[in-house]
Amino acid sequence: MGHHGWQGNPPGTENEARRRIVKAATACIDRAGLAKTSLSDVAQEAGVTRQTVYRYFPRLTDVLSAVAIAGAEEFAGRMEQHLAAFTSATEVAVESVVFGVRTVPREPYLGLLLRAGEGDFFTDAVTSAQWFALGARILRNVPVDWASAGVTTDDDFAGLAEVLMRLFLSFLQHPSAPTVTDDQLRTLVRRWIGPALRGPIDRV
Repeated sequence: MGHHGWQGNPPGTENEARRRIVKAATACIDRAGLAKTSLSDVAQEAGVTRQTVYRYFPRLTDVLSAVAIAGAEEFAGRMEQHLAAFTSATEVAVESVVFGVRTVPREPYLGLLLRAGEGDFFTDAVTSAQWFALGARILRNVPVDWASAGVTTDDDFAGLAEVLMRLFLSFLQHPSAPTVTDDQLRTLVRRWIGPALRGPIDRV
């Protein structure tokens, strides 16, 4: 493992190296903003060369996605707490979309990525396997009767999470005109997602 630099304190593992680079990127974003943060800035903050950063994160987009994932854990906890108030799989699915649409733009790091514009940083992050896994974990942790809605396997949770995350991403990036209210958004999502969660589906 490359240990060049690291401010005289090389990481002991690959994961620790990644964690430090993500921490450095977060510090750069906090200080200068997303638009003025480059891989060179991240490398300097971490005390390594750009080549070392490239080893773990080949593109700036990859670093920013990791920053978003790191910041998403606290967000995920709040979403789980919010969704726990609902008693059916349909309502959990509906409220997950509404919560995401209304909350993500105000999140310190998720919101920054959403507003990045050029490069579609937020899209790249949210449509990654890591984010779909996070979404599946959130759904699985909500105490509703998923089995009665036909959601029982890891693939079921992953698939539902992907559909819901792609849905809220679409509303975030391409809002309706005029803007829909929360209740209008609930009605729309419930109308088209609800039928898929009313019982087990036939599996081919």
